[in-house]
Amino acid sequence: MAAQRNRSYLIALVQLCLLLCMSWETEARQIRYSVPEELERGSFVGNISKDLGLEPRELAERGVRIVSRGRTQLFALNPRSGSLVTAGRIDREELCAQSARCLVSFNILVEDRVKLFGVEIEVTDINDNAPKFQAENLGVKINENVAPGMRFPLPEAVDPDVGVNSLQSYQLSSNKHFSLAVQSRVSGVKSPELVLEHALDREEEAMHRLVLTAVDGGDPLRSGTVLISVTVFDTNDNAPVFSLPEYRVSVPENLPVGSRLLTVTATDRDEGANGEVTYSFRKLPDTQLLKFQLNKNTGEIKLSESLDYEETGFYEIEIQAEDGGAYLATAKVLITIEDVNDNSPEVTITSLFSPLMEDSPLGTVVALLNVHDLDSGQNGQVTCSILGNLPFKLEKSIDSYYRLVTHTVLDREQVSSYNITLRATDGGIPPLSTETHFTLQVADINDNPPTFSHISYFTYIPENNPRGASIFSVTALDPDSKENAQVIYSLAEDTIQGAPLSSYISINSDTGVLYALRSFDYEQFRNLQMQVTATDSGDPPLSSNVSLSIFVLDQNDNAPDILYPALPTDGSTGVELAPRSAEPGYLVTKVVAVDRDSGQNAWLSYRLLKASEPGLFSVGLHTGEVRTARALLDRDALKQNLVVVVQDHGQPPLSATVTLTVAVADSIPDVLADLGSLEVPPASDASDLTLYLVVAVAAVSCVFLAFVIVLVALKLRGWHTSRLLQASGGGLGVSASHFVGVDGVRTFLQTYSHEVSLTADSRRSHVIFPQPNYADTLISQESCEKKDPLSLLDDSKFPVEDTPLVPVSSVFAPFLTFKNYD
Repeated sequence: MAAQRNRSYLIALVQLCLLLCMSWETEARQIRYSVPEELERGSFVGNISKDLGLEPRELAERGVRIVSRGRTQLFALNPRSGSLVTAGRIDREELCAQSARCLVSFNILVEDRVKLFGVEIEVTDINDNAPKFQAENLGVKINENVAPGMRFPLPEAVDPDVGVNSLQSYQLSSNKHFSLAVQSRVSGVKSPELVLEHALDREEEAMHRLVLTAVDGGDPLRSGTVLISVTVFDTNDNAPVFSLPEYRVSVPENLPVGSRLLTVTATDRDEGANGEVTYSFRKLPDTQLLKFQLNKNTGEIKLSESLDYEETGFYEIEIQAEDGGAYLATAKVLITIEDVNDNSPEVTITSLFSPLMEDSPLGTVVALLNVHDLDSGQNGQVTCSILGNLPFKLEKSIDSYYRLVTHTVLDREQVSSYNITLRATDGGIPPLSTETHFTLQVADINDNPPTFSHISYFTYIPENNPRGASIFSVTALDPDSKENAQVIYSLAEDTIQGAPLSSYISINSDTGVLYALRSFDYEQFRNLQMQVTATDSGDPPLSSNVSLSIFVLDQNDNAPDILYPALPTDGSTGVELAPRSAEPGYLVTKVVAVDRDSGQNAWLSYRLLKASEPGLFSVGLHTGEVRTARALLDRDALKQNLVVVVQDHGQPPLSATVTLTVAVADSIPDVLADLGSLEVPPASDASDLTLYLVVAVAAVSCVFLAFVIVLVALKLRGWHTSRLLQASGGGLGVSASHFVGVDGVRTFLQTYSHEVSLTADSRRSHVIFPQPNYADTLISQESCEKKDPLSLLDDSKFPVEDTPLVPVSSVFAPFLTFKNYD
C-alpha cells in the first residue's frame, strides 16, 4: 500500500510539473508591454530576458532575436541588460492613425530551442499634435434676407491624437450676429456650424470677420484657429439641395485611372446666377485630394490615381454644392474599395539551420518560415506546401509561421544536400502562388567505416626481392566526408618465426602501399599472412580489417647440395671399394644430393663429368647411382678418380660436383698393399710417421680378421666333411653380395665395422668406429639374400676347416672407408 501511495504521489508531482511547464510556456508565448510614443532611441520598454526565463548573457548565447515581417524595426534587444528597448522614434499617429489602440506585434525567436514568443506592445498617445484646420482662412457668403436660426456648416479641425488629447471643443469669437453650434456624429466627429442669431443688413455691414478656435483636452492644452470672413449678399431665396444626403459606391481596387466613380447632383430652384450650382470638395485630406477629381460643373467624380485596398479600403468624402447666391449644401460620398487578388503570397525565411547533422532525430526543425498575403478574406488565405518527394514536412506554428521539420531519417552518403522549394498559394480566383528556393546542406557524422574493395587480398612476390621495394597496394574507401573519410592504413601486430611482422613488411599509412623491409627467402618461408587495418579519422574512429596473403615465389638461387659422399671437414678424400670380380652394372656407390629450391628448380640430374678410365663407370641420370659399365680387368688401375656433376633444371641451371675415388681390389690386404698408390705424396718430414701408422692399421686389421675366422669356425664345428666343403667352395662366388646375406655374420661385421683414415701426416690419421647402421651401406638390396645363415651352411655340407673366407673387398666395402687428408 505504501509503495502504491508513493507511486501515486510521484505521478501527481510529475503532472504538476508538466502543468507548470505548460503554463509557463503559454504565458511566455504572449508577452505584453506598454510604451508612450516619441521616446528617445534606446529607451527601456521591458525586461525581456526575465520574461523569457533567461539570463541577460543567454540572449546572445541562445540566439535570441526579433523577427518581424515587412516593417521597419521599432524595437531592439539590449544583450547587456537583457531588456527590450526602442530602436528609434515612434510616432503613434504615423503608425496607427486614429485607431483607439495602437498595438505593435512581433515575435521573438529563441533559436537554440526553435521557439517563437509573441510580443505585443501598446504605444500610448501623448498630446504632441494641436488641432488643425485645412485652411487658415475661410469665406462664407450669406444672403441678407436669411432668417435668424439659419445654420451654415463650417470646416472641421483635425487632431491626429486620440482620447483626451484629441479635439474636444470649438470656440467662436464674440459677435452680435452669429453663434456656434457643434454637431456630434455617430462616428464621434464634432462638426461646427455657424448659426445666424440676428438678421443681417448688407447696407449696414457687408463683411463680418470671425475667429473659430479648435481646442483639444491634452495637458497642456493645444488649439488651432481659422479666420472666417462672412460676406453679406443680396436676396437669394433657395439653397442647393443634393439628390441624396449620402452617396455610396464600391469599386475594385484594380479600377483603371480615369474611370468614373459616380456623379453627385444638387439642384437650386432659383433662376439665373442664383440657381447655378458649383461643386467642390469640402473636407478631404491632402493625400486623398490627389486620388479623386471632381468636375465642379457636373459633379462627376473620377479616379486620378490607382487604388490599393491594402493601403486604404475606405474613403469618406464631403462634397459642397454652392449656388450663385452663396447658399451651400453638403453631401457625403462613401467609397468602398473592394479587394481583388492582386498580391501573391510572400514567404520569408526567418531562420535556416544549415548544415543539419545527418543523425538529427525526426522532427528536428530545419527552417522557420513566415507566410503572408497582403490581400484580405479568401484572397489572403495562404496554404504552404513542399514540392517534390523530400524527407521534410511543414508544421503550423503561431500566427502565420511555419516550421519545416525532418520527416524521415537523413543520410548524407545518399543525399548530401537538398534543394528545397516551398510553394505558397492563396485562396483567390484565380489563385496566385509564390515559390521560394533554398538549399539545405547535410552535415556528415562518422557513421561509415572504411570499406575495402575485396574481402581478402593475395599477391605473389619472387624471392630475393630488393629491400624497400613496393610489393602491393590496398585501397579502402570511406563514403563519409572530410576527416571522417581520411583513411589511415596499418598492419595488425603479428610475429613471423619469432620476429615481429613490422620487421618484414611496412605500409604507407596514407596510400596503403606495402613495402618489403627485407629480402624474402622462399626456403625460409613460403607465405606471409597478415591483417591490414583501415581506420578513419572520425571521432570516434571506425575501422575495418582485411586479410592479405603474400606468397613467395621460388627462384633458382640454390645450387644442389651433395649429401653423400660428404666432404670431410678435415680435408681427407673418401674412397669407395669395387671388387675386381664386379660384373657390369655393379653398384659401387650412390651420389645423394638435394636442392632447397622447389618445383623445376629442384629437379636434379646426374652425369659423369670426368673419369680416370672413360667407359669404366656410369652414373644414373636421375638416381645418381655409380655402377660399373664393364667388367674390371687386371690392367685397370687400383685408383679410379670420378667427377660427378649434379645439375638442377632452373633457369639458369645451377650445379655442384663431387670427386669420387674408387679403389679396385678384392681384399683389404690388396688395398693395404697398394695404399701407397692412393696416397698423396707425403711431405719429407712426415714420411716415417705415416709408415708407422700404416703398419699399425694393418696389424689391427689382421687381428680383427683372425677373430672373425675363429668365430666362424666355432659356428661351423660338427658340420659336414671338408670334401663337401671344398666342393662347395667353387660354388661360392667371390662376390660380396652372396655372402653378406648371412644375417648373423653380417650383423656381427656391421657391429664391428670401422673406418680407417690415412693421411700423409700420421699425426692426423685416425680410426673411426661408427654406430651400427645398416642403412649407411650403398649395397643394393638385390645383393642381400634373406636366408637364414645356419640353414644355408647346413645345406652346403661344408666342413668347418674348409670354410672359405669372405673376400675383404665385398664384406668390408660398406664399412671400410679410406680417407686421405691433403
